[in-house]
Amino acid sequence: MTDDTNKHGAEANVDEAAATYAEAAAEQVDAAVSEPDPLELAKAEAADMRDRYLRLAAEMDNLRRRTARDVKDAKSYSVAGFARDMLAVSDNLRRALDAIPTEARESGDAGFNALIEGVEMTERAMLSALERHGVQKLEPVGQKFDPNFHQAMFEIPNTEVPNNTVVQVVQAGYTIGERVLRPAMVGVAKGGPKVVAGEETPAA
Repeated sequence: MTDDTNKHGAEANVDEAAATYAEAAAEQVDAAVSEPDPLELAKAEAADMRDRYLRLAAEMDNLRRRTARDVKDAKSYSVAGFARDMLAVSDNLRRALDAIPTEARESGDAGFNALIEGVEMTERAMLSALERHGVQKLEPVGQKFDPNFHQAMFEIPNTEVPNNTVVQVVQAGYTIGERVLRPAMVGVAKGGPKVVAGEETPAA
């Protein structure tokens, strides 16, 4: 074996070792790239958990608000159906009182007058009890007609008040809280001056 051959064999061994080293280094780099950093994983997980917590907290806050509103509405409006039925009874008491002739009232009969007074007291007590539960009577006469609170039954020619002013109440209307329990049945003026937007309707 010549020196030349030995020389070439040594060089080949060095090249082979270098190639093996390069391959091992490349494998280590690939392994490092393929394996995620545990710190980055922890940060991502923490961010995800924080996002979930914020969403859950917002949902719980909305649920608390909805529940509080539902409880308030239940307290305020749970008697609405009963109150509406009692208004019908009150209307009948008022019709009975209005049906009594003036002559009969002035006749001076003690028993009859006591009966009238009893019916009037019953009507007042009923309306007072409804008021304690949030039922309020509407007083629309002199106000501009509002379809949210009034139901127009007829028109009355009247040039002394602005057009669409309520001038007569056929049946009283009531609210409970911020809701209409029963709209007022009214007659409205027709033929008067139109109300300019922003102007208040003068009381009749």
